[in-house]
Amino acid sequence: MNILIKSAKIIDKASPFHLKKRDLLIEKGIIVKIAKSIVAAKGVKTITLENLHVSCGWFDTSVSFGEPGYEERETIEHGLKVASKSGFTAVAVNPNTNPVIDSKAAVAFLINKSKENAVALYPIANLTKGAKGIEMAELYDMQNAGAVAFGDYNKAITNANLLKIGLQYAQNFEALILSFPQENNIAKGFVNEGVNSTKLGLIGIPALAEELQIARDLFLLEYTGGKLHIPCISTAKSVKLIAQAKKKGLDISCSVAAHHLALTDDNILDFNTNYKVLPPLRTKKDVKALQKAVENGVIDMITSDHNPIDIEHKKVAFEHAKFGTIGIESLFGTINAVLNLEKLIDALTTNPRKRFGLEKITIQENEKANLTLFNPNVNYTFTEDHILSTSKNAAMLNKKMQGKVYGIYANKKLIV
Repeated sequence: MNILIKSAKIIDKASPFHLKKRDLLIEKGIIVKIAKSIVAAKGVKTITLENLHVSCGWFDTSVSFGEPGYEERETIEHGLKVASKSGFTAVAVNPNTNPVIDSKAAVAFLINKSKENAVALYPIANLTKGAKGIEMAELYDMQNAGAVAFGDYNKAITNANLLKIGLQYAQNFEALILSFPQENNIAKGFVNEGVNSTKLGLIGIPALAEELQIARDLFLLEYTGGKLHIPCISTAKSVKLIAQAKKKGLDISCSVAAHHLALTDDNILDFNTNYKVLPPLRTKKDVKALQKAVENGVIDMITSDHNPIDIEHKKVAFEHAKFGTIGIESLFGTINAVLNLEKLIDALTTNPRKRFGLEKITIQENEKANLTLFNPNVNYTFTEDHILSTSKNAAMLNKKMQGKVYGIYANKKLIV
């Protein structure tokens, strides 16, 4: 199918058409012409949308689907459809499945299930066998099978020597290691430790639990070398620690979840388990520091940290509810309301693709078309009608949004 996208403002710093309104003609998946005005030939599908903006396709670096094992939460096929409708042309899928993704066969399963889809799926495989944190998995075999990074999702690597060995070993094939920022011996609670946890009588998880783990991991990285990524940081001190490590020249990157850029622990006061996330929602001071860190580049990428949880594990007492929120549908509307558009596009495109070793994409003639279509100026309230996921555990439910996603063009497929 040949496509003509009319009058789209291009957001791509690597393109000579950055911030310019242009028509884009796509033939057989290639951008063959970009001009102020292109007349559609016979048989070309024309796309005309209000206040249309186009960027390189977005990449979410932390998405959980249920399959295999928890298909009632989300299947791969349906999850990728949700991602496409939410503006993503690529997702990195976490290994929190049953069985976990700790072998080349498990990696191959995920890739095979996602073939011929508009959205590319990139597996994150477990760092340790069975995600038990005891013995390192076969990283090299899994990378050859298609894994883009290695980490145990939402599980801290408590054994410092294991992380040290992992960082050293992974350098042989330039693999990216993920380390979840939590010191388990301190993180025994359910929400941020502070005034609100005291009011509610809930055991708190102090910011210290995150910051101690990050400090330890950075010391290890300085000793071993290698490539380390810290997913979903949530505190102001974490930002400072990573900024200092970058100044030292360490090969470190980090991400922040969209909900940590918009929500605080004030949201937990009604015991709504949709706000039970890990790391927990922090304070207004932390939120401001995280937003600033995206703007100045200390935080490299933004993720939805999309984690579908079935109703049986969310509609229970707060202490017993599982951690996690869906967020892929609401990501753009959430962060576009609080961040500079060009900065957030960088954090969804160039930065994560480079860090996870994905193919470089840009909006220029004779380049492969990998595009996200959106309108950044639509204001609305995110309701259940906007939830496309099978699970409905959305922390951003009933929150004000700014920005609407129209869809994507990727892998020679148009989803609008």
